[in-house]
Amino acid sequence: MIELVRTNDVVLVSAVGALLDGAKIKHLVFDQNMSVLEGSLGVLPRRVLVADEDIAAARRLLTDAGLAHELRPDGG
Repeated sequence: MIELVRTNDVVLVSAVGALLDGAKIKHLVFDQNMSVLEGSLGVLPRRVLVADEDIAAARRLLTDAGLAHELRPDGG
């Protein structure tokens, strides 16, 4: 799994998830439930990860959607 996006913005995580779902690209959201530990302050970022073989398609999808600035650098 490779990290595609890391953000504190739950709306962005939802939007990225919807785009990936629409393109049938499997993904996982890590640290989504950490808000229980942090007290819902939004301090800990959520991470969207995709399979190694899907990273190019996922990056292209987000770039086409105007979200290239949200992508993690190419190494993950």
